[in-house]
Amino acid sequence: MHTLCARGTMKPEINAAVGFLSRFLRIKGHVNDRQLQTFNQTLQDILAEQYKHHWFPDRPNKGSGYRCIRINHKMDPLVGQAGQRIGLSIQQLYLLLPSELTLWVDPFEVSYRIGEDGSICVLYESHPSANGNPNVTTGNGNPTSSVAQVSPMVDSHISCKEELLVLGRTSPAKPYMMTVSS
Repeated sequence: MHTLCARGTMKPEINAAVGFLSRFLRIKGHVNDRQLQTFNQTLQDILAEQYKHHWFPDRPNKGSGYRCIRINHKMDPLVGQAGQRIGLSIQQLYLLLPSELTLWVDPFEVSYRIGEDGSICVLYESHPSANGNPNVTTGNGNPTSSVAQVSPMVDSHISCKEELLVLGRTSPAKPYMMTVSS
């Protein structure tokens, strides 16, 4: 995998994005551990190759649209390619992943939105430090300089609409007023 480029590492951000997508396959799908591992590795490799000339830690917003993973009326071709590698059709991926998903993979931050009008939620965040290693903000808000702690943070970090998705909802409950008549 191309985890490094001339301008810095993108491995923690790619791992966060791939881990996020993989959770949907693991929770909703009938994907075994070997398939999930292959999907993860394939998508990591594809994203690293795709992003290697579009990664600018000194200007994180530059290239953001290029690095955006998008599922709406079309399956993101990179996600589709990784899914097909483990035998999932595009139609099966549509059933396993949110029908409206935008995932931004930027230097120092990975964020997502489920639905066109959904909130933007931060999945991974770090800050560059003086020694060149990112300071990762963990789920408890404490910075750490160990990149090895990214994966546990990503797995334990459930935010925004993801919690509702795990429970089977795809949108927040609508407010209803209950009335009692006699």
